[in-house]
Order: sequence, then structure tokens, then C-alpha cells
Amino acid sequence: MDPLIAAAARALATGDPLGALKRVALRDDAPALALRGLALAQLGDFARAKALLRDASRAFGPREAVARARCVVAEAEIALVSRDLDGDTKTLDAARAVLERHGDRANAAHARHLDIRRLVLLGRIDEAERRLDTLDPAVLTPALRAAHEHVVAGIALRRVRTQLAQAALARAATAAREARIASLAAEIDATARLLDEPAARLVADGGERVLRLADVEALYASDALVVDACRHVVRATPTSVPLATRPVLFALVRELAQAWPGDVARTALIARVFRTRHGDESHRARLRVEMGRLRAALRGLADVNATRDGFALVPARAREVVVLVPPVDTAHADVLALLVDGEAWSSSALALALGVSARTVQRALDALAADGRVQAVGRGRAQRWMTPPVPGFPSRLLLTAPFVGD
Repeated sequence: MDPLIAAAARALATGDPLGALKRVALRDDAPALALRGLALAQLGDFARAKALLRDASRAFGPREAVARARCVVAEAEIALVSRDLDGDTKTLDAARAVLERHGDRANAAHARHLDIRRLVLLGRIDEAERRLDTLDPAVLTPALRAAHEHVVAGIALRRVRTQLAQAALARAATAAREARIASLAAEIDATARLLDEPAARLVADGGERVLRLADVEALYASDALVVDACRHVVRATPTSVPLATRPVLFALVRELAQAWPGDVARTALIARVFRTRHGDESHRARLRVEMGRLRAALRGLADVNATRDGFALVPARAREVVVLVPPVDTAHADVLALLVDGEAWSSSALALALGVSARTVQRALDALAADGRVQAVGRGRAQRWMTPPVPGFPSRLLLTAPFVGD
């Protein structure tokens, strides 16, 4: 191999993009173009990095299939970091197949790993975990092993399994030190600090207190009926009822839970849930219908009893009823929870990750931008949205992902 190319590759492998650029900045051969693209990607210039990688892929000859496949994998990593999550994954799959056929097991594993990280960002945790099990850790470099354990920790955090997350983060930190990449070690350290930050607030007995993720895990394992407003789930171990797609039912059960063991007047429920000041007979009829649906949804966990003035929640087995809410109450919290990681997201990627329409996301972004809580970078298809980290606000890594059962 060309000594300058080899030296630039070593510099990139140790997280020194400037050192790599010094060696190949004035060269236009295919390997140099690829290394320049990788270096610029590490420096955050994603647009120029993608252009250089595409130029390098075209410059490699027809017999250099492995080199072209590596360029495809590098471009896929840039797309992941820049949150272009709606791209075609078939190209990456084809590149991975080429790498596997030619014995480049480490880069093939890296390609598979990028696909897994994309699934995690999209909240498809079960599928990500299945694909993670197919990876052979023996072929991973120290840097990839650190990233691998980081993903394992992320999945454990989404499943609210703090001990598994802590163990995976410890292994990731060890691998990052072995790789000697400071940025990777810093990213893992930042995730580890999330375990000590507020993850939710517990509302019970007329008061509230802040919980860490370990406290949330303990609450899930307790004998309480938990109405989780972070994930829109009602659970009493080992059963859970997701209500994310039934907002009226969740609003009703939350009102009843916050009043437990008392009841909530019909007029109050109509005003708060149906958002009308002047309820009439049609609203009262709708309330009876929705309460019937709520009883059916919660069968086995709790019942809803009619009282003289309203309705009361009666747990079936649990000794108490508690409500879990985000540590910060704010409009469009789900969008902010994604943007709080500090990365730049496209509106289409946000819509994919949240499972809602692009129009819904755009309305939320416009409202947040009007309040100065997010800002747009670029225009048209290149437009991205970002915000600085919000103190005390949980990232989607914690509680805002769609509920994932045990």
C-alpha cells in the first residue's frame, strides 16, 4: 500500500482526521478521495464528505469491488449521523454482501451495525436486537466493539434495564480506551451520565418526586398500577396495556389515576379530556361510551366504577395507583426528545422515528421554532432541525420511545 495512504488510514482509525488530511489533501486518486471524504465526515462536513466518497466510488476500477463497497458503507454512516433515516437500505445490504464474499468481515460487521443503529433510532427495538444477535463480536475492532456495546446499552435503556445498560457501558468504555478515540469515549461517557439524570416524575398521594431510570425500573417491578404518561402505557407487573394510539382513553385513565382513590366528576372529565367548557348531553353520552371502552382495555388490570358524581379507578391486584410523567412538561415533548441529542434531524426522519405524518412533525417544528426552542439549518431537502441540549430533559434514549415490553 502507498505509505501516505496507509498513514492517513491509521490517522483516521485513531480519530485524527486533520492528520489524515495533511497526507492526502492534494491527491485526487481514488484511495485519497475516499480518505478525504472520511476525514471531512469526522470533522462534520457531511455534504462534501458524501460528494468525495461518491467520486472515489466512481474512480475505483471494476475490479475494486471491495473498495467501492467500503465507500457505500462510509456514506451510509454519514447518512446515519446526519439523521437521513429514510434512505434505501438495499444498497447497504448489497455492499455488506460484497464485503462478506471477499472476506472483509470487519467492514461487513460495520455495515450490519449501521443498519442496527438505524433501527434503534427508529424505535424498532425488537428487530434491532434480533440483528444484533447475528453479529460475531470476535470480528469487531476495538472501535466497533465499543460502538456495539453502546448499542447494547441503548437497547437496555429503552427496555428500562439499568444493570444491563451499566454493564454494557462499562464494556464500551474499556473498548473505547483500547481504541484510543477520545470522541468515542466521550460519547459513551455522556450516555453513562444519563443514568444519573432525572428520567421521570412520580405523581402519587397528592405530591410528586423526581425519579432516575433505576427508580423507574424499580417502580415497574413493584405491585403498583402505573399509568405511564411518558410511554402512554398502563401496566401492573407483568401485564401492560399500550394506549399510545388511543389518546382519549389514556387521558381518561390519567385523570382517574391522579385522583385515586377518589373519583373525578363527570363535568371535570368532560372539560379536561374533551376540552369543552360547556358539556351537553352528547358529551355525557360520549363519556359513557369511552368509559366502556376503557373498562374493556383495562380488563384484568383495573375496573372503572361509576360513582354518584363521576367515575373512580379501582385496581384489580395493585395496592396503589401512581402516575409517571416526564420530568419537564412541554408541548411537542416527543419532537424535543429526539432533537435533544444535539444532532441535526430532517423533518422526514423525525416523522419516521415518531411514527406520525410529515405534516404533524412540521407543525410541531414550526411551533417550537416560533418559541425559539429549535432552529433550522439549510433549506429545501437539505434543511435540518436541531436544538442545544435542554437541562433536565430526558432524551428518547430513556422514556419517550414506543413502549417495549420485557
